Amino acid sequence: MSKPIIHVAIAILLHQNKVLVGWREAKQHQGNKHEFPGGKVEEGESPLAACRREIYEEVGIGLHDWHAFDVIVHEYEDVIVKLHLFHASVPAALLNEIQQPWSWYSREELLNLNFPKANQAMIQRLYWPHQIKISDQLETFKQLRQDQLLYWRVEGTQAEIIEISELSVEKLSRLIVNVDLYQQLNSIQQQVISAIHLKQSQLMALKPGDLQLGKRYLAACHDLASMQQAQQIGCDAILLSPILPTATHPEVVALGWEQFKNWVSQVDLPVFALGGLQAGDLAGAQEQGAYGIAGMRFL
Repeated sequence: MSKPIIHVAIAILLHQNKVLVGWREAKQHQGNKHEFPGGKVEEGESPLAACRREIYEEVGIGLHDWHAFDVIVHEYEDVIVKLHLFHASVPAALLNEIQQPWSWYSREELLNLNFPKANQAMIQRLYWPHQIKISDQLETFKQLRQDQLLYWRVEGTQAEIIEISELSVEKLSRLIVNVDLYQQLNSIQQQVISAIHLKQSQLMALKPGDLQLGKRYLAACHDLASMQQAQQIGCDAILLSPILPTATHPEVVALGWEQFKNWVSQVDLPVFALGGLQAGDLAGAQEQGAYGIAGMRFL
């Protein structure tokens, strides 16, 4: 006998570096676990309409700008659940309207909460290590720590395609590549790659709905307009530079920490500070609102 299929709309609500989470009562399916807000898609209802309705009913706020996040199918012993995931930013003006018992958790805290198994893939996507190493050498993996990702900053020549084909799945899962290189990878490599990098020029040419469903995007930004564009089209995180003067681009005017903090406060995505930083600058950068740091020389 085939298992019933339940379609569920799930919302990932973001504010700064926090994610909204609740608790499932014992009487519910997969009860006594943490959960993201959402609920069943009713007959004749689209998943997005169900998401909007559930967030208004459960959380108490109405949001207009939603982005498709992923579609995940998970089979339990008694039922098959198809999760239709959407994410949206919650403006500060609506924070006081959020009903109890929903609470904000950091992305790190999500890793230690008791979620249903079907939610594990989205939790892994929401969490980012706090350091990104930038290099044009895959040999850098030998120096990479477990709490770091590697952005392999190359254009994607045939030789580089061959070089990346020799990486293990574990290394691919910690690798960020530019969208031009990503499009040349095979389906298995695309499935496990950690994130897709967008240059600012590539970012600004996109509109909501253009990003590939279920993929994590890291946007390179140099001004507030591009940061807001990254959020508007549904990117997952931002590389903001240059924060401090750099030897590689001495002619570029650095933002400075005051400007950095001001801009970061106006988006709800994790922002990695890039430019003139050392490994020991992580804590100081986080005090200024950064999620993490990135660089070529701090390893």
